[in-house]
Amino acid sequence: MIVQNYRRALPLLRIPFSVYLMPVFWFGLSALRGPWSGWRAVGVFVVLHLLAYPASNGYNSYYDRDEGSIGGLKAPPAVTPELLHLVWLFDALAVAGAALLSGLFAGLVVVYLLISKAYSYEGIRLKKYPLLSTLVVVVFQGAFTLLMVQVGVGAAPAQLFEKTNLLLALVSTLFLCGSYPLTQVYQHAEDARRGDRTLSLRLGIRGTFIFAALGLLAGAAALALAYWLRQEWRPLLLFLVATGPVVALFGHWARAVWHDEAAADFEHTMRMNQVSSLCLSAAFVATLLWR
Repeated sequence: MIVQNYRRALPLLRIPFSVYLMPVFWFGLSALRGPWSGWRAVGVFVVLHLLAYPASNGYNSYYDRDEGSIGGLKAPPAVTPELLHLVWLFDALAVAGAALLSGLFAGLVVVYLLISKAYSYEGIRLKKYPLLSTLVVVVFQGAFTLLMVQVGVGAAPAQLFEKTNLLLALVSTLFLCGSYPLTQVYQHAEDARRGDRTLSLRLGIRGTFIFAALGLLAGAAALALAYWLRQEWRPLLLFLVATGPVVALFGHWARAVWHDEAAADFEHTMRMNQVSSLCLSAAFVATLLWR
């Protein structure tokens, strides 16, 4: 019975959903101008995508107790105490794994995990505050994570604080600023029921799409500026080609929503997440391979 309870709780860690966060990892590696360790990159990927992100997902689910669809799960199972046990286990494994790479990386992972818990924990619940929660998410899943990846793979301080590297860290935050509210667009009813005034809920469905378009456009402009300053035209071309399907899909989805807001549903949101994640990851991986 106990084993069955843990098996029921495991899907709420939403490990496959962590794939959607891969672009920041690949972006962080592709942004580095100098040597970094390949084996440490594997370790960073495991720590973040298989341990830290799932722990954050599980903790969020434990306090949200969603009855409707959530990212990566159309029909989430009921929350049980075993979910919190899994969260603590994955937290401990993430910090221990990070410590094997470097003490600084482990410290950054601890900060990330604590912030993610403040986002969901009922005694703090940053998620209730639309602007503050959005700022926390776009900074910590964007620029902070990009720099954390670079620390994990052994980047030197000169690499980290080089001006165009910091500009690219800002780009990751701008992209998150555009994409994050879209992940909330189908959860308005449930968020309102819980009292979570998310940014998407405050903006409304159409307003969310306008905000997303502006954020993504700002991110693309800052990315172009960074590559121009670096005189790196191939990465810019790769990015433009790879994001063509993303722009087309977003435009098609936005038109559908404009005519019928019911199109802002779980299926369309997950398809947008999948396509954008794969296309952006492909662009940054190609940049690494063809540098």
